[in-house]
Amino acid sequence: MATTSKENVREAILLAAREAAMTRGYGGINFRELAAAVGIKAASINYYFVNKALLGEAVARRYWEDIARDLEKISADARDAMDALRLYPSIFRASLERDNRLCLSSFMAAEHDKLPEAVLKEVQAFGDVNVAWLSKQLAAAMVGSPESVDARARAIYAAVAGAQIIARGRSDIAVFDALIESYRASGPLPG
Repeated sequence: MATTSKENVREAILLAAREAAMTRGYGGINFRELAAAVGIKAASINYYFVNKALLGEAVARRYWEDIARDLEKISADARDAMDALRLYPSIFRASLERDNRLCLSSFMAAEHDKLPEAVLKEVQAFGDVNVAWLSKQLAAAMVGSPESVDARARAIYAAVAGAQIIARGRSDIAVFDALIESYRASGPLPG
């Protein structure tokens, strides 16, 4: 991979680390493999990220920041809040469409006990961003009482993330689609 600037190299490292984490979790972030993917020496990664914890923190932060932008795009493109809620699972489905990858934050959350505190904080921020967005959409769509919005938002987030994990375990995106439809018919997602 040809790189032309320090910022390009940093971005290439972040992208390669994100792909590794979505395939194998935090434990799958390996400086030698990342260096090979980027086309630099493994020791060069330390110039940009002194250690794996700092790299993991940057990757997890960038991931939730990207998802926050994706959620805002859904809000902007949707006809209304109900339409935005219908589109929400597409963010998780997109990972499965990419070679059966898992949401980086779901993968890393499963490694909770092995994550450095700063990485865990960024992983938890992903959930917070999702729940806040869902709460806002549920309130705008007037789904349920104002007191129930946050609880329902957490249930939707957990259900959709869980559907992704189950579908990945079966390597079958149709399982994800079926679970989402069942959530719409009888579960937390509005129909």
